[in-house]
Amino acid sequence: MTENPGAGAGAVLLDIGGDVGAVVVAAPAHLAGAEIEICPEGRRSDEPDEGRGWWAGEWRAHPSHVAWPHVAVLRRRTPTGAQFAAVFPGLRAGSYELWLRPAQPTAVVVSVAGGEVTSIAWPKTQAG
Repeated sequence: MTENPGAGAGAVLLDIGGDVGAVVVAAPAHLAGAEIEICPEGRRSDEPDEGRGWWAGEWRAHPSHVAWPHVAVLRRRTPTGAQFAAVFPGLRAGSYELWLRPAQPTAVVVSVAGGEVTSIAWPKTQAG
């Protein structure tokens, strides 16, 4: 069963402002479909909290397990052509660790500022 069958079917709406920002992760095409997980920096070894207090909005993990919030790398249409990316909307300002699910090493730490969209490229050393 697909976790979100409508994912990638349209534009992503980002509701940012105040202390809430977003991250767009540009990724290589071969990561299409891969899931990227996120948590506040330094908390990866903690029990996953499904975004409580740092993910604006509601995160719904699969009922069979508790997980850190995660999104898939999808092919997205842009004015300049197709781009593979993962989009993390609704992140409270702070620093976050990102890694490939299920348990790859942390690939990148990114700082999120309220009211801004931070764009990063997936590190070549963590191409999956």
